[in-house]
Amino acid sequence: MFVRINGQIHYLWCAVDHEGEVLEVIASKRRDCKAALKSLKRLMKRYGQTKEIVTDRLRSYGAAMKAMGIVERQECGRWLNNRAENSHQPFRRREVVMTRFRDVRALQKFATVHASIHNHFNQDRHLNRRGIFKKNRSDALAEWRQLAA
Repeated sequence: MFVRINGQIHYLWCAVDHEGEVLEVIASKRRDCKAALKSLKRLMKRYGQTKEIVTDRLRSYGAAMKAMGIVERQECGRWLNNRAENSHQPFRRREVVMTRFRDVRALQKFATVHASIHNHFNQDRHLNRRGIFKKNRSDALAEWRQLAA
């Protein structure tokens, strides 16, 4: 994802699991093999090995996976990474309200906190009946209030 800070383009590397929850958000100045390798190593260290990694067709992903020796796990194709692309939408809405970012540190801090809060309150309304959805939402709000107190 591209984010403009003071006229310069920065990149957010977002890792999303198979259910659409944002696992990790990493801000970087570049979008090359070194940045992709750094983000992949960080993810593998924190979450362990995976069966497949769905990416877009950016060549730096392939180069980083080749360097790690996991190029056979990469999946890239049309519509495969829709979960990752759709995870940007709530972030973009919040970014517009905040009238952009001033520096990379603020971007990284906000993106990490926003992802965890969004994961906590995102209850997949389309998958549950109204009663179950309302119960899950009230449980999440009660847990949030307990954490905030």
